[in-house]
Amino acid sequence: MNQTKVEFTPDIKQELEQSSCSGTEPFALQVLDDSMEPEFKKDCIIIIDRSAMVEHECYVMAQVENGYIFRQLLIEDERYFIAPLNQAYMHEKREVSFDDLVGRIVQQASPNGKRSERKRYD
Repeated sequence: MNQTKVEFTPDIKQELEQSSCSGTEPFALQVLDDSMEPEFKKDCIIIIDRSAMVEHECYVMAQVENGYIFRQLLIEDERYFIAPLNQAYMHEKREVSFDDLVGRIVQQASPNGKRSERKRYD
C-alpha cells in the first residue's frame, strides 16, 4: 500500500522534541507523492499548525502506525476518517481517532518559493 507518509529521522525527531519552540509551533514539510493531487502537487511545501482547530474536509497530518500521513479529514457520524484526494489512492481511506490528528494544514507553497503561489487554508 503506497501512502504519503512523513517519517522523521531520529535526529529531526529529537530536535523537534528538544527545541526551544513550543510544541504547538507551526512547521513545514514537503509533499513527496501525488496522493493529494490536484490540490497539493508533488514537491509543494505545506505548513502544519498543531494548535489549529480541525473540521470536516480540512487537510490534516495524522499519525498512523509508526509514521505520519497527510490527508483530508472527513467527519461522518462523529467518526473521523482520513482520505486522499487523488482517486487512484481512494482505497487508502481509513478511520482514525481524534488523538491521531497531529495538526491542520494551514498553507501550501510551491517549492520554488514564489509568494504569489502561496495558498492559505483557514
